Amino acid sequence: MSFNNPSQEVIFDYLTKAKKIAIVGLSNKEDRTSYRIGELLQEQGYQIFPVNPVLAGQTILGEPVAASLLDLEEQMDIVDIFRRSEFLPEVAAEFAKRNDGVFWAQLGLENDEAAEILQAAGKKDVVMNRCIKIELAKMDIR
Repeated sequence: MSFNNPSQEVIFDYLTKAKKIAIVGLSNKEDRTSYRIGELLQEQGYQIFPVNPVLAGQTILGEPVAASLLDLEEQMDIVDIFRRSEFLPEVAAEFAKRNDGVFWAQLGLENDEAAEILQAAGKKDVVMNRCIKIELAKMDIR
């Protein structure tokens, strides 16, 4: 299977409509990309929901950390993933059990098995190998 991202306009639409973003793999280390992007998302007015099984029960960027997507009670507009590509099928399987909006794997992350899981579950709103920060910057200059 060869995965294709949606058009640039659809990606902008996802980011424009989103309010709640789960960040899977959010680190509590300030020098990590996931932390910096979580901070940026908050600055941009998004409400973030950290997901990290190692840090579950702690707080990152002022928000409580859930162990998995399945522990989140609210519906997410975007699930932004910072886990290595080989873990995307596991995240996709959790995502498929929820009624969240967009499955978004960050820059450098892509997995055909995850895409197949999402397609089989009827999940059409999928973005892989794209950085949410870069996409937000593109929106600001258009």
